[in-house]
Amino acid sequence: MSWPVSRQPPALDVSSEDADWASGICDCCDDTRDCCFACWCCPCFACRTTRDLGQCLCLPLLDVCGCVRPITMSMRVSVRHRYGIRGTLCTDCLAATFCPSCVWCQMSREMKTRKLPTMLGDIIHR
Repeated sequence: MSWPVSRQPPALDVSSEDADWASGICDCCDDTRDCCFACWCCPCFACRTTRDLGQCLCLPLLDVCGCVRPITMSMRVSVRHRYGIRGTLCTDCLAATFCPSCVWCQMSREMKTRKLPTMLGDIIHR
């Protein structure tokens, strides 16, 4: 049994030039609704943001096990690479370790600014 694809997925907006983040890591006032959500329930917010990136919904829950947050860091690296945002693994690690909720908010704002298409769906089941 095969599943026909109803349409091709949209092309990703990948930038080849070195760009900066559309907002700073502490610019929570740019989206107060998401900031409050991340402040009060960061695991839920991280899961939603990860799903919007097209990754496994529960992936951020693995960050609970330690002080270094490998999933938060890797998702930040993924967003940086997808949009050609300059930065280093060291700065991603520091940001993810010391302010994970701010990192998730920044990634969410970046996706909204750049209008990242959702990677899931677009398949018709017969």
